[in-house]
Amino acid sequence: MKLFEKTIRSEDIFKGKIINVKLDEVELENGEKAMREIVAHPGGVCVAALDENNELFFVRQFRYPYKEVTLELPAGKLEKGQDPLENGKRELLEETGTIGKGYMTLGKLYPSPGYCGEIIHLYFCRVDHYEKQQLDEDEFLNVEKIPLDRAVEMVLNNEIPDSKTQVAVLKTAALINKGIL
Repeated sequence: MKLFEKTIRSEDIFKGKIINVKLDEVELENGEKAMREIVAHPGGVCVAALDENNELFFVRQFRYPYKEVTLELPAGKLEKGQDPLENGKRELLEETGTIGKGYMTLGKLYPSPGYCGEIIHLYFCRVDHYEKQQLDEDEFLNVEKIPLDRAVEMVLNNEIPDSKTQVAVLKTAALINKGIL
């Protein structure tokens, strides 16, 4: 099996500030046709920043789609044409006021590959020093530090539903346990 779908035509349904929605007609491997709804997103970054006390920096913020406050690692939308690592450094500074060092990639995450093209780039760093938080005008959040072991427990106890945070916390803990970080 080739497992490939050829795009026959693509129609823009919605163009927004952050996302675009497309309706594509595709040809399947067996020659049949099908429709695919796609949410096009510029991608994002997420940073697991660990301080000298093995505490991770988290942010609590209101997430409108869920109508609740979530606990997440610092993260943000990719800016067009900018390197994901540079975006991650910027987001960490803006949201937590921290500067990291020794950045290492934790890979990439496809949050919902059935319909969304978003790719989230995950990074780890050690906290080097602190500066002033630089929130956007429409950004309101609280910064919290949580010990890595406690953060792992929170993920395993379903206290952190955010997928990018779960993956970055668990990868960070696994790499530290293996002596890689």
